[in-house]
Amino acid sequence: MPRYEYRCRPCGSTFELNRPMAESSAPAVCPEGHEDTVKLLSTVAVGGSATAPAPSAPSGGGGGCCGGGCCG
Repeated sequence: MPRYEYRCRPCGSTFELNRPMAESSAPAVCPEGHEDTVKLLSTVAVGGSATAPAPSAPSGGGGGCCGGGCCG
């Protein structure tokens, strides 16, 4: 079941709710009982390395024009 993050306007708290996608736009009440809340745009974490590998230097001799030295 998806998890949605909300922020309460009156008290400023942020909270999460697990609810079906069909209820994703339904109003949410904060844990303090306030009804004036907004759904936040969440980011998705994808597994993998935190840093990108350094680009490798061109080795030449590849296929195609200007990659294999056929242009000049």
